[in-house]
Amino acid sequence: MILFFSYSSVCQQIKSSHIADSFDFPVGKPNGKGYYNAQGFTKNNHLGDDWNSIKGGNSDLGDPIYAIANGYVKFVNDISGGWGNVIRIIHYLPNGDEYESLYAHCDSIIVKQDVWVRKGEKIGTIGTANGLYLAHLHFEIRSDVT
Repeated sequence: MILFFSYSSVCQQIKSSHIADSFDFPVGKPNGKGYYNAQGFTKNNHLGDDWNSIKGGNSDLGDPIYAIANGYVKFVNDISGGWGNVIRIIHYLPNGDEYESLYAHCDSIIVKQDVWVRKGEKIGTIGTANGLYLAHLHFEIRSDVT
């Protein structure tokens, strides 16, 4: 089956195997095991979640980051500043909605731009935004896909 979606005003044909029909945590398989959300969305005007290991400090440096759902890797790059290495994935839902997941402060990026990934696929490792912070994953889900 092929479904049609409009990403950036361009109609795309997407295989049903690429549709995001379920979601998971970006760290700690299964279900975020060994991690907690150290700074939630809107706390201190923070626009995401910060996932840290329960062990503290830099104990999660280099730990795997996973795609939360099937999707298309739109962007991978080190954008410096407080972001460091960033991965952005577009998720196409069965009802036609599109969402983006953003993974920041990565130590390494394993996935390439312009490829499809599956839920649970390793896409990078947890980092420090090039030494600016203690190791953690800054994670966002955005409904405004641009």
